[in-house]
Amino acid sequence: MSASAKIVTACIVVIGNEILSGRTRDSNIQYLATELGLLGVQVRECRIIPDIEETIVATINEVRGKFDYVFTTGGIGPTHDDITADSIAKAFGVGISEHPEALARMTRHYGDPALFTPARRRMARVPHGGSLVDNPVSVAPGFQMENVFTFAGIPKVAEAMFQSMKHRLVGGDPVLSRTVRTNLPEGIIAEPLGALQKRYGDLDIGSYPAFRNGRPSVSLVLRGTDDARLRAAVVELMDSIRGMNGEAEEFAQ
Repeated sequence: MSASAKIVTACIVVIGNEILSGRTRDSNIQYLATELGLLGVQVRECRIIPDIEETIVATINEVRGKFDYVFTTGGIGPTHDDITADSIAKAFGVGISEHPEALARMTRHYGDPALFTPARRRMARVPHGGSLVDNPVSVAPGFQMENVFTFAGIPKVAEAMFQSMKHRLVGGDPVLSRTVRTNLPEGIIAEPLGALQKRYGDLDIGSYPAFRNGRPSVSLVLRGTDDARLRAAVVELMDSIRGMNGEAEEFAQ
């Protein structure tokens, strides 16, 4: 990245034993990282942690001081193992109780008091000082504590929550990306690719091997905030590949 680029960072914390056990596949990281990138917020770390209070408290207190924004998913439902809200309250050293607006929204939503069970009522609890994050899908809100945003784990709900609050975020310079595909294997292009990275230390250059149409293929992804630098690096890279009698196709992203 250029020295003058405004960098805004984020960490995503996925909370849930079901993710760690492999029973549930996470899709929130990909969604949030993509959406945050569009806003100029760079996801620098992702953590997947269990439903253990001390782990949640320690993780949140570590990452909220390290990154501009923190996003958590999971653990704010109605069951006994949904301990994220209580754990975040403990991380911030505050109490937790029913939020009047959250309670009002949920009361209206369920209508019949018999449907608004004590278990569901737990989802109206918010750490003291927290502000609500709207839930257009199933009403029970997420919440914000300073730079920490807490979402539900269900992907459709997490996505809706993010869309409802993204206007609160202040991003940095957007990260641009370009991809060069080649048929040369990594073992052949590794040395010139390393030399290119040294010449363009402000860019992130990654190599990702795969098979396309039954043939080996390598996608070389260049990322940075300066479009002119990206274009110059792409030209050098493609010239280098073609100089080794390789195929090179460039895709702007």
